[in-house]
Amino acid sequence: MTSKKQPQKKSKSFTGRILRVLLATSTLLVAIALGLMWALHVPINRKDELIDAYVPSGMGARAIAQELRVQGLMVEPNLFVLAARLTKKAGQLKAGRYVIPPNLSTLELVRFLSIGKGLLNSVTLVEGLTSVQMIAQLRLQSDLQDDLVGLSETELAKQFNLQGNGMEGWLYPDTYRYAPGSKLSEILGRAIRLQQKELAQAWANRLPDLPLKTPYEALILASIIEKETGLETDRPRIASVFVNRLNRKMLLQTDPAVIYGVENFDGNLTKNHLKTDTPYNTYTRVGLPPTPISNPGKASLYAAVRPEKTDYLYFVAQGNGSSYFSRNLNEHNHAVRRYILRRSN
Repeated sequence: MTSKKQPQKKSKSFTGRILRVLLATSTLLVAIALGLMWALHVPINRKDELIDAYVPSGMGARAIAQELRVQGLMVEPNLFVLAARLTKKAGQLKAGRYVIPPNLSTLELVRFLSIGKGLLNSVTLVEGLTSVQMIAQLRLQSDLQDDLVGLSETELAKQFNLQGNGMEGWLYPDTYRYAPGSKLSEILGRAIRLQQKELAQAWANRLPDLPLKTPYEALILASIIEKETGLETDRPRIASVFVNRLNRKMLLQTDPAVIYGVENFDGNLTKNHLKTDTPYNTYTRVGLPPTPISNPGKASLYAAVRPEKTDYLYFVAQGNGSSYFSRNLNEHNHAVRRYILRRSN
């Protein structure tokens, strides 16, 4: 008689094989998981003990890993991508220049780059420079991305929504720190926001009865003051001369404004320049020029809106950085003979 229990034996044998396969697979998966966890925590090999690495902007996790390998940190791209996804920091990795600490694991590297405390470079924009000069200086920074190539001053002003149809006056002179690979537009945006903030604060603290109708007019006057002296203590007094002249409807007669309106100025201001009418010739036109002529700093902004109370109408450079101030033309002519003509002879 044939046994009816043989199929049950086959069934048990098949089930046993499935269980053994599942157990082996589970063991393998656990081993892989443990291996990955070990790999994520083991220090990354490096070609040199000290690695000064640069992470360009706009790179994803895999591209960053590949870039770091080129620079001597032997991070495994697939492992780096896994670590970035596990920690949910794939979109938080920051561009910059970094000194990679020793014995850093892949997980620690992801955290390190997501914090973004890399080395920063800096560029200093000096008071009194024009916007053309400042932008040219920024473009000399080889580690800044120029994302504004080909844009004119008018187009730049429109992009940043600036009054005056140009950038002039709107860039705050300061030292700007940035991560290598930053965009030129980011630095300009910071400089503009700072200048707008300083101008608003200065305007809010202005003296009453100034012959200035708008903050923009204060910015124009501040830009002239900035070009007329580098001596901070003289600025409020120079401002008083221009405010007194504006109140009396007198010509401002400021040479830096005339120079600003001369195309291809060669450094020699002539009588012909003073006689040639341009929107910036304050010897031929009453009032302020149509736009700023430089980028003024905080001291000049406050001097423009809080000038010293004087009855001075003239000033002349004494040759030592300071100015001599006069109340009338005779006194001024005497000062010119003393400080200018004598020095030129």
